[in-house]
Amino acid sequence: MATQLAHPFPVLLAGGGVIAQIFYPLVYDGTRDLLAVVSVVLFAAAAVLHAGLTRGARTAVAALLVFGVGGLAIEVLGLATGFPFGRYQYGGGLGVRLFGVPLVVGLAWIMTAWPCWIAAGRLTGRRRNRVLLAAWGLAAWDLFLDPQMVQEGYWKWLHPTPGLPGVYGVPLTNQVGWLAVALLLMSVFAWCCPDRDAVPPPLDLVPIGTLLWIYFSSLLGHVMFFGLPFAAIWGALGMGVIAIPLVAGRDGLPGLRR
Repeated sequence: MATQLAHPFPVLLAGGGVIAQIFYPLVYDGTRDLLAVVSVVLFAAAAVLHAGLTRGARTAVAALLVFGVGGLAIEVLGLATGFPFGRYQYGGGLGVRLFGVPLVVGLAWIMTAWPCWIAAGRLTGRRRNRVLLAAWGLAAWDLFLDPQMVQEGYWKWLHPTPGLPGVYGVPLTNQVGWLAVALLLMSVFAWCCPDRDAVPPPLDLVPIGTLLWIYFSSLLGHVMFFGLPFAAIWGALGMGVIAIPLVAGRDGLPGLRR
């Protein structure tokens, strides 16, 4: 197992995702759309491969099915019924669709859910708290994601108010829905994959690095490139609950330790 853990492919895939996102704000139209899809595909592939190499095939399959297929299924439900995110519709630019939902959306759930699960495991040893913290991190990511995607025209809500102060186009129902879905997915994943291993921290640098990259690049991008300062503030506060302790090198959070 040790030699497998050192495999360079997850690092290369995640690095490719980083490069695609660096160029994303510097290009326009179809090229920007392509980089959006490519970055998500690369990060999701890195997450699934890392899960398989460090926790085994069962965990990788569970991540793919619970986060990817499960997330996509909920998006299909949301698009058809308006539950649990509110009524919305997709624009163009995100590639192939299934029941009206771009397939890349399912991969986006994997892209961030797995890093949040790994990060939460580093910050707390209690299983219930790990589920709660991972779900919070995943839901808080959407504070960055949705304002940017709405501005880019990738999707929009039919009833976008009321929303968070300073954030336009994204209703509060969406944040509530994200938190509920994140709790559901993390709970199912925890049930499918009970912890049986103790992976040395350096071997989890790919998901930890991915999460921190998502956090800091989103914060910088929203302020410097996308003109979304209030979304940057809300995202920084929300996702910072899980990202900042990682930067500070905390082995656990008060009240959440084993």
